[in-house]
Amino acid sequence: MGTLASRLRLFVITIVALGGLAALAVGGSSPAGADTGLCRKNGCVDVVAVNGLIDQIEADFIISTLEGARRADGVVAVVLQFDSGGTAVADDRLDQVAAAIAGADVPVSVWIGPSGSEALGGAAELVQVADSSGIAPGSKIGDAGPQRLSVAQFGELLTGKAAVARTEVLSGQEAVDAGVVTRFSPTVGDHIVNLDGVKTVTRTQDGQRRQVPVTTVRFSKLPLFTQLFHTVASPSVAYLLLTVGLGLLLFEFFTAGIGIAGVVGAGCAILAGYGVSELPHNQWALVVVILSFVAFAIDVQTGIPRAWTIIGMVGFTVGSLFLFTDFRPTWIALVAGLVGIGVTMFSGMPAMVRTRFSTPTIGREWMVGELGDAATGVDPEGTVRVGDALWRARANRATPIAAGDRIRVVAIDGLVLEVEPEVGGAIDYREMRNRRKGATGPDAADASADQDLR
Repeated sequence: MGTLASRLRLFVITIVALGGLAALAVGGSSPAGADTGLCRKNGCVDVVAVNGLIDQIEADFIISTLEGARRADGVVAVVLQFDSGGTAVADDRLDQVAAAIAGADVPVSVWIGPSGSEALGGAAELVQVADSSGIAPGSKIGDAGPQRLSVAQFGELLTGKAAVARTEVLSGQEAVDAGVVTRFSPTVGDHIVNLDGVKTVTRTQDGQRRQVPVTTVRFSKLPLFTQLFHTVASPSVAYLLLTVGLGLLLFEFFTAGIGIAGVVGAGCAILAGYGVSELPHNQWALVVVILSFVAFAIDVQTGIPRAWTIIGMVGFTVGSLFLFTDFRPTWIALVAGLVGIGVTMFSGMPAMVRTRFSTPTIGREWMVGELGDAATGVDPEGTVRVGDALWRARANRATPIAAGDRIRVVAIDGLVLEVEPEVGGAIDYREMRNRRKGATGPDAADASADQDLR
């Protein structure tokens, strides 16, 4: 009892702690470095990394950073370094982020880089409200779709030649030529030296004369712990955490007490719940995914995959494909989740439950009277195959069973099936079975008559 109580306390503490940390992470982040001592002489440029979907955490981070940037502290500009596949916040929250960019006390510029970065969807619109912008070679911007930012507040964005970015993705110099970004900037340093108010000097680097900033450049990004929750709010990670969490909780359901699997599963489920809640998703698909594990549990208890396992797999597949709307997990994540659950529920979990974690008889009464085959000799113990699954078995010593012979299940003792030959079962064995079960009727009468004859 003491061990069970301590595991239960650990389980509850873990859930409360993760829930509290999730709430703390959402609460906001500190702005870029608050030390103003380095900025007094030549000024400072704050470069703020904005990676992944712009969710609630990134929105808070951008707003708090811009609110903390003051000319009086020597900050001459803020550069938002974008690598974002879109926005996962409501339109009114996106308006607040855009308002913070447009109304900042210092000039705000966006650099889409390094090479391979992107600014898609709502992120492309945020680029338009900045004072200036730049893009690295190989980086992309576009696929903005219908305007999400308030037209009354920010006017019509991406008009004229730039309207192509509503439906297409532009890269590098192509985006500059279309007027979607201000300049082509191979590196963040090249972008910074072109900002107003940045002091530069000309130096020789690698045999070339080039401008370098004298103004202090400070780099900042989300704190490590906050970055964890931001990562959780990505479709692939949230989906895999949900899959692992539900799978481990199902595993724990068939074990005794609250163990590591339960604690880890609960943690994954809580993180997945946060991630899914931050992303546009279909509630019905989430319900289908959860109910699919209920279907899995019905057959896992019996130790043999049957109709409920198939129903659960179909439900899990449908729920996985339609769980997220605007942003979907990668195909690698989807395949990993579907294949992993399929292998686990059709093979791994039933085998594990049969060998270690099954309850003695609940859910397997249907097996009494079933026919099967002896996989090995049963004399008096061995292995039989019933319903395409292997089971430990025990037979009466008076009627040993050879490998390959047909058998009938007559009772269940814990994890062991009590079996007899399909034809010629021992009379005393049937009598013992009837007495143990308190059987009445023809079988009991036959057994009693046989005993009287003996």
